[in-house]
Amino acid sequence: MRLSELPQGARGTVLGLNPAGVPDPQLLRRLSELGFLPGEPVQLMRRGPGGREPLAVQVGETFFALRQIEAQCVEVSVEVAADARAQRRPA
Repeated sequence: MRLSELPQGARGTVLGLNPAGVPDPQLLRRLSELGFLPGEPVQLMRRGPGGREPLAVQVGETFFALRQIEAQCVEVSVEVAADARAQRRPA
């Protein structure tokens, strides 16, 4: 799943950066330098007006405002909430 597809408030872990459809090769380098590295925890905090840009994102302990094109480059695994895990366990 891409970071841009996470629901607001959802948490995940960065899997890596996807170069497909990236208009500027420097974009991936910039995202890496900002800390979007495999294994880093990430959360989509808020979306801009109307669910659009910018996306307020926390990676590690740092907050960023990303454009949609930037968030589409970041592949993430979604963290399942503790209460959802408890509901899936057989009684």
